Amino acid sequence: MSLSDPLGDMLTRIRNAYGRKKSSVSTPASRLRTRVLDVLKAEGYIRDYSQTDFDNGKSEIEIELKYFDGAPVVREIARVSKPGRRVYVSAKSIPHVANGLGIAILSTPKGVMADHEAREQNVGGEILCQIF
Repeated sequence: MSLSDPLGDMLTRIRNAYGRKKSSVSTPASRLRTRVLDVLKAEGYIRDYSQTDFDNGKSEIEIELKYFDGAPVVREIARVSKPGRRVYVSAKSIPHVANGLGIAILSTPKGVMADHEAREQNVGGEILCQIF
């Protein structure tokens, strides 16, 4: 099956799993998805993730979701830059998500990183998604 927006598919799977109070969710693996999950884990939005390789050459990521007192840690997760409309920002115009309570994940020339890291390193890039 061909997906036009693999990252958007992963974010939707996470959003739906939180809505159903699931403890984990699986998604096909890719390098971009892994980098985004690294940021989510570092920022404390997910517990962990693990990648499983199958003998047919495909691999899958199992994401362990995080809850606090029974409520999902992630309230909103939204794709910003989409295949039909890419959104790029300079280092000075990186948005603050929910007045600094949330994060934006950017794809920069220095790799995929959270908005505060991009500001510290003074790099702009494509805003992949916003999490609050």
